[in-house]
Amino acid sequence: MKTLFSNPELRKRIMFLMGALIVFRIGAHVPVPGVDAAALADLYKTQGSGILDMLNMFSGGSLERFSVFAIGIMPYISASIVMQLASEIIPSLKALKKEGESGRKIITKYTRMGTVVLAAMQSFGVAAFVLQQQIVVIPAIEFYISTITCLVGGTMFLMWLGEQITERGIGNGISLLITAGIVAGIPKGIMQLWTLRDSIGILTSIAVVVGAALLTYAVVCFESAQRKVPIHYAKRQMGRQSVFMPFKLNMAGVIPPIFASSIIMFPTVLMSWVGNNPNSLLGKILGMMQHGQPIFTVVFASAIIFFCYFYTALTFNPKEMAENLKKSGAFIPSIRPGEQTSRYLEKIVLCLTLFGALYITVVCLIPEILTSYLGIPFYLGGTSLLILVVVVMDFSTQISSYNTTQRYEDFIKRSDKVTTRD
Repeated sequence: MKTLFSNPELRKRIMFLMGALIVFRIGAHVPVPGVDAAALADLYKTQGSGILDMLNMFSGGSLERFSVFAIGIMPYISASIVMQLASEIIPSLKALKKEGESGRKIITKYTRMGTVVLAAMQSFGVAAFVLQQQIVVIPAIEFYISTITCLVGGTMFLMWLGEQITERGIGNGISLLITAGIVAGIPKGIMQLWTLRDSIGILTSIAVVVGAALLTYAVVCFESAQRKVPIHYAKRQMGRQSVFMPFKLNMAGVIPPIFASSIIMFPTVLMSWVGNNPNSLLGKILGMMQHGQPIFTVVFASAIIFFCYFYTALTFNPKEMAENLKKSGAFIPSIRPGEQTSRYLEKIVLCLTLFGALYITVVCLIPEILTSYLGIPFYLGGTSLLILVVVVMDFSTQISSYNTTQRYEDFIKRSDKVTTRD
């Protein structure tokens, strides 16, 4: 804390981040016009379970209040998934990725356009769902126009706010907004657990708290785990300290569960479009995709594992890394530079990705399964815990790195002043 307040630039960035999060929380309480608030609260109490709780968690409670941030940042994440997949398949987009900053700007523009389209579709579905519940107090056409305008505008504002946090604050803005929504729901979850201590039992309540603490500890341990590959430099003298190239066990971070959650939410939106008729074929299929169902668990786990491999493949290029090592005169002991180094690094990354994907899947599914078996009447998600712990650890690391960089720059400036005086 001492270094935090003694560094003006870091203090400025932290204050900007805090201001942006306050704006986010204020927006989560601004309601969309035309909805009976009391009827909406009753509706959420009766139907707000499972996947709706997950949606509400990611939006920071905005869905429960039907605020302007009700659909949250998920349309932007979905558009990012589509663009990243398209960038690996469509030749023109693949060529844009290789153009550097100019190509990245064009892809970002396409992502924003896709966000508008997806947000409009999702807003229309949400409006249709709310209208079917007979809790709207204004004409249907007026409600559709106001709801779509407010929800799309709220999503675009969150996208802009996340970009501003990334640029002017510290950390990844989108991840921090999702984390802020999760943190905002912790006090409510604690109060719910305290209120339900008699119905679910004192021992069960204690087991939930202890289990959450142990799972948090496990996530911290796994996120800190690294595979260190020794690196030698041909031009360095013998006797110097060994150099290692670290590879994290979870190289994909929190992206896989966020992407998987975004994909798994699609059936809920589809259900709001076609109407919730459990007797129809589509209704039965969508019913099997609800939270706690075996098919939901299988699809969710498969999506997490897929995005672990997919995102790692996007961010890690073994051939490029092997080429960089060769150019810098570095090599891995007992491994020839070039193609053999590339295959060796690829083998290590694939092995780490396998265990990392299994670890993320277990963390995300254990609370889901326990919640279903213990019958806890509120959402207890491993995805939210994983996102919370990983983003906080990354945020702490970035603050430490920023402080180190600032101290190094101050040292260089003082050295230059001393040299100038001499």
